[in-house]
Amino acid sequence: MQNGSHASLDAEASNINCAFCQPGDFAANILKETDAFLVVADHAPLVEGHILIIAKRHYACYGAVPAELDEELARLKQEVRDFFNRYYAPAIFWEHGVFRQTVFHAHLHCFPFGETTYDITTPQYTIVVHSQDDVRAWYTAHGHYFYLEDTVKSLLFAPEIDLYMQVIKDVLWHGVSSRSQQTQWRSQQQRYQEGAPIIAATRDKWLANQRQGAIYADETSAR
Repeated sequence: MQNGSHASLDAEASNINCAFCQPGDFAANILKETDAFLVVADHAPLVEGHILIIAKRHYACYGAVPAELDEELARLKQEVRDFFNRYYAPAIFWEHGVFRQTVFHAHLHCFPFGETTYDITTPQYTIVVHSQDDVRAWYTAHGHYFYLEDTVKSLLFAPEIDLYMQVIKDVLWHGVSSRSQQTQWRSQQQRYQEGAPIIAATRDKWLANQRQGAIYADETSAR
């Protein structure tokens, strides 16, 4: 198992070397802001609808995010689920948990991939996650992990490269290939260069969904 030394659980308000601590760099992609989180269209999207939920404070991963933020995170995840269900397909949530992470700041990938094909009866997953407390407990005890949540299950995996690549193939690549015309995995640089129209389409649908929600709220309150 490739745990490595995990980052301190003490959060900094920000880190000048962290891309996600500098929201001005991706301000145009911000879809929603709450007290503790940003909802952002990914700058190098795998597919249309690829969204990140980013903690504002500088936590290494969601295993280091304190329990008092769980309720706010859960509300945002449900909002993303509702958005995906209206415009795309059911949500998949994915986190690197520091393992093979490119930005060491808590961020949750949200993909409209629908149900996964990953079989939890195989002995390779580490634990079934019932709450964020399970993620925190693993991170405190073991350090790195990666995390997958679909419509029926949440799984936390030990940071082993063969297992990681298998889940990437079975879940993420399956989702990308089934939701697009892609025949091979694109690099982050390719996705960034080609991402502008995908991000714009995601933003337009998000704003339309917000308007629809506001109209529904007004109609409900008028009854």
